[in-house]
Amino acid sequence: MNQTPMTHYQRFMAALNGEKTDRVPVFPVLMFLAADRAGMPYREFATNGTALAQAQLRAQERFDLDAITACSDAFRLPADLAAQVGGEMVYPENKTPFLRKPIITSSTDLAKLGRPDPTDQKSRMGDRLLGISEMARAVSGSVPVLGWIDMPFAEACSLCGVAEFMVLMLDDPIHAHRILAYLTQIVIDFSLAQVEAGADMIGAGDAAASLISPPMYAEFALPYEQQVCQAIHAAGSLVKLHICGNTTHLLDQMAASDADLFNVDHLVPLAQARDVYAAHHKCFKGNLDPVAHMMQASPERCRALAHACMAIAQGTRYMLSAGCEVPAETPDEVFQAFCDAPKTYHE
Repeated sequence: MNQTPMTHYQRFMAALNGEKTDRVPVFPVLMFLAADRAGMPYREFATNGTALAQAQLRAQERFDLDAITACSDAFRLPADLAAQVGGEMVYPENKTPFLRKPIITSSTDLAKLGRPDPTDQKSRMGDRLLGISEMARAVSGSVPVLGWIDMPFAEACSLCGVAEFMVLMLDDPIHAHRILAYLTQIVIDFSLAQVEAGADMIGAGDAAASLISPPMYAEFALPYEQQVCQAIHAAGSLVKLHICGNTTHLLDQMAASDADLFNVDHLVPLAQARDVYAAHHKCFKGNLDPVAHMMQASPERCRALAHACMAIAQGTRYMLSAGCEVPAETPDEVFQAFCDAPKTYHE
């Protein structure tokens, strides 16, 4: 590896593009841990863009992270749509916000929904823009700042209910596609607003997609992911696709989404993901088990497991990460060992 010290931004972009780096970038997803270390209830982190920005910035500085993300929950866009029709959002003190009940249960419900403005400062989408702009201003290009969206399939599951949308795909695929097409444009609007606010890359969740078969993914998830990725690229930005769960059966299709960076959950064999993403000349990140390998591990074990991931990924485009969000209960000394692992790794 190139031993010349790099900035966080330089290291991140070099890994993304398959260029030499001084070390493997460290890019975990932090939500509850960031809020906890900032001493704030999760409700504040999820509903106050300034608080979210402060928590992420503190975590970045404290643990020397190579990127930060404006991710708090999956109900930004759904909250703003629910507000149009009297849907009820719930904001627990120390859990993620959620929609109390689905707001799309029929074609009539879909017809009632408009196209919200993501730049509305009073909206939940607008609050995420605030967090992004404050983070981007604070780091001044030295650390990559990621925005966050949920892909149309995930949004459809949030607005209709996961089980309900799964049934709808089988019973009324035409209506399912109408919902997805409608949501795609709003997701694109939200994405581009975040790019304008200063996001260097857009993180894109599609967790529910891990539950469906390759043919269903090919019909109901992938085409809409591709549209979103293409729109973000056209705006000059980048995309990270984050699908939690066991996506081993979807790796090749996910690589075709046109995203630039892929999160690999701990349920997926890292070597298998490596082979797929390397064949597509894509960057990937992962995949320690957030609980067994971090929250419940000793610093020494966590460091060794991080080194093992780097050994598997050696020679490819790779960033060190847990398979999903790092729990707040992870001890500081364990998380620090994880973050420092690339500095102690020897090829």
